[in-house]
Amino acid sequence: MLVGYARVSTEDQSLDLQLDELKVCGCERIYSEQISGVKENRPELEQALQFVRSGDTLVVWRLDRLGRSLKHVIEIINRLALEGINFVSLKEGFDTTSAAGQFFFHVVASFAQYERALLQERTMAGLAAARARGRKGGRPRKLSEVQVAQAKALAADPKISIDSICETYGISLRTYYRHIAPAQGYGGRGEEQHGGCGQVV
Repeated sequence: MLVGYARVSTEDQSLDLQLDELKVCGCERIYSEQISGVKENRPELEQALQFVRSGDTLVVWRLDRLGRSLKHVIEIINRLALEGINFVSLKEGFDTTSAAGQFFFHVVASFAQYERALLQERTMAGLAAARARGRKGGRPRKLSEVQVAQAKALAADPKISIDSICETYGISLRTYYRHIAPAQGYGGRGEEQHGGCGQVV
């Protein structure tokens, strides 16, 4: 059974194009929603993932409709594969029902893993350089959008500590929870537990 999933980020955007494409390719059931891709809680996507069974195929119009990041997309496809469920993305011609599609997925997953390893390596190098220079006092600098995105990527890696991220970007613990991981909330943990991050901005 082909099961479709469609998503647009705002109410101003139309789902019609995606829905039409999913119907043309033969989807018997389609889940759709108007919600930002960065949101973790997407009810219709979760319903689609719970509905599909072994032997079914989840179909999207384009890969970025499925996940908020490459890492998230790979996690979802891996979850489907473990349950014997195939995945197809129409625009990219990505199809795990074929040997070529499975090979392509493994290549993409390998590159994503390599990218995470490089990011972690650069972070560790940055920490070493920061320690060599010595920590500078004063109010932490304002983070750019690129730095916030980089810090969020690091925060998603359980191997990298909050202390490391704070020190790398010269931010306080409160700034970390306000801009990098607001969903976790600032628990009032102080300097004794988090070292330099305990400084309040």
